[in-house]
Amino acid sequence: MGYSARYHAASLAAVFIALAVGILIGVGFGSDLVSGTAEDLERSLEEDLGEARQQIDELELELVDERRFGEAVAPAVVEDRLRGREVAIVALGELEPEITDDIRAAVESAGANLEEIAVVREPPDTGAAAATVREQGQRIEPRGAALTRAAQRVGRALVRGGERFAGLRGALFGRYSGEPGDIDGVVVVRRRPEDLSARAAADTDRVEEGILEGIASVGPPPVRVVGVERTDSDPSSIEFFSDHGAASVDNVDQLPGRVALVYALGGAEGAFGVKETADALLPDLLAPANLGFGARARD
Repeated sequence: MGYSARYHAASLAAVFIALAVGILIGVGFGSDLVSGTAEDLERSLEEDLGEARQQIDELELELVDERRFGEAVAPAVVEDRLRGREVAIVALGELEPEITDDIRAAVESAGANLEEIAVVREPPDTGAAAATVREQGQRIEPRGAALTRAAQRVGRALVRGGERFAGLRGALFGRYSGEPGDIDGVVVVRRRPEDLSARAAADTDRVEEGILEGIASVGPPPVRVVGVERTDSDPSSIEFFSDHGAASVDNVDQLPGRVALVYALGGAEGAFGVKETADALLPDLLAPANLGFGARARD
């Protein structure tokens, strides 16, 4: 990312130099006493401005070259890293088409298949969710406990399927496509509604945590869970993913982020990206291919 910092520094320098030139021109018009000094300084600053603009032009060309290099190298870096694997997207709240396209581009470039897309309803329909786990003749349990149990069940069912999945899906998902079962990796997107009431927020917390707990309970081998967001996601959910033991990528809308997602699904641990919460831009790209899938691997 060094070229980016140099580019912004040069841009700022050019702005300040141009501002100084403008101020001195104004001073020159207002006072004959400093006209000679102002003209000399103005000439010097204009030369500096020209040099700064030239530097910006050079950095822009360098940036284009580095982007082209990255686009040429990336396919070889991720090729067959996830060959034959099946991946699901679980959206906690809203799922935008752009981030779906980013995730699809990443996993398919590495040979994986995007098998499921599940958008969790937030806040949840607590009555419908509780009904899915209530057994005939069973004493009614507290709504919070029933909601957590329903979320855990749907998390497990997303990964391994099961006869009860249809009922759970209707109660907890606002949208769903694909087929459950035999999932190797789950990409989690989180964009919960704003201005939830205290009760709705607590119910939403139970569902989010329950689903992640359900996914994590499947194994061995454990299913890889990676939280992702775009560079413009606000607020960020990276700390949420970290708190729940998931690797994360905060720039999946960029080529390095999509490469990092492939390696995180393959077993790399950490927070990757460009934000302050990131450990590094990329994981170790020399890690063995298909790391972390173990016996779940398929031909």
